[in-house]
Amino acid sequence: MIALRNIEKYFQAGPVKTYVLRQITLDVEEGEFITIMGPSGSGKTTLLSILGMLDGEWDGEFWFLDDPVHDLRPKNRAELNKRYIGFVFQQYHLLDSLTVYENLEIPLSYRNVRKAERAGIVADSLDRFQIVGKKDLFPSQLSGGQQQLVAVARAVIAEPKLILADEPTGNLHSSQGKEVMDLLKGLNEQGTTIIQVTHNETWAGYGNRIIELYDGWIQKG
Repeated sequence: MIALRNIEKYFQAGPVKTYVLRQITLDVEEGEFITIMGPSGSGKTTLLSILGMLDGEWDGEFWFLDDPVHDLRPKNRAELNKRYIGFVFQQYHLLDSLTVYENLEIPLSYRNVRKAERAGIVADSLDRFQIVGKKDLFPSQLSGGQQQLVAVARAVIAEPKLILADEPTGNLHSSQGKEVMDLLKGLNEQGTTIIQVTHNETWAGYGNRIIELYDGWIQKG
């Protein structure tokens, strides 16, 4: 599904290059559940941003579903992102001006799902995540755990092939964190590929492979 070859990312100030990622070579098979770990500043979130095609400034080769991402224009990368990838962020990234229902509807509009079909899909998702009673509320009216459930629902509503999760339980207490991780594990068992970043050893164990980054280099994986 994913093939990275010698991916490097750096920031330049005058003649000085500060590397964030060094010679990252990695293959991800469809259906895997991968955990990326490492200390703060090791490049975990940067790698996730590249995988999600949010960051296009890097060197190397990146193949996604046989598409050469390294050769694609930004517009084409964005289309791949919207069609195949769902995100779960630590800070939720819900749109504060939209209701829960409207937040869930947005990914479907990106994929040209007809409005008549969207209503049914959103209703099913609200029911699946047990948030029907929250559909007309705004994110600011929800608890942190409820916001993260909505964020997970939004990430998976359009049935992406790949879910990228950056510290998805970082702001949740343990029972809420387990609920989110169990949801991700269930999706993985249904065939969705998942790559998560976490510092939590327990949540790391939900995956089938751990990749450790240190100072931008892969140390294990």
